[in-house]
Amino acid sequence: MRVLLDECLPRRLKRELVGHNARTGPEMGWATKRNGELLQLAVAGEFDAFLTVDRKLQHQQNLSPFNIAVVVLEAKTNTLADLAPLMPEVLEVLPSAPRGRATVVRGRDARRLTID
Repeated sequence: MRVLLDECLPRRLKRELVGHNARTGPEMGWATKRNGELLQLAVAGEFDAFLTVDRKLQHQQNLSPFNIAVVVLEAKTNTLADLAPLMPEVLEVLPSAPRGRATVVRGRDARRLTID
C-alpha cells in the first residue's frame, strides 16, 4: 500500500511501515497544505492511506468524499518513542481500513475505533 504520513509525524516512523511504500507530506512537497487539499493531493497521488495524529481531522473535515483511508494515531506525544508501539496495530488495520472514514488507533492497548 502507498501510505502518506502527515507532516506532524516523525519521518523515521516510515521504517515501521514494513511492506508498505510510505512517504511524508514534506517529501511530496506538500508541507504547507491544509487537510482538505492534502487529502485531495494524496488521492490524486494514488495513496491508499493517510496517517496523522490530528485528532480533530475527522470532525473538521468530511472524509466521505475522499477515496483514502485515514488512520489517526492517538499517543501521549507525537514522538517516535510513543508512536512506534502503535505500529503493529496500524499494520494490522491498514489493509482493511475503510476509505472515506477515520480509523483511530490509540494508547498502549492499541484499541481500534472506526468513525463514520
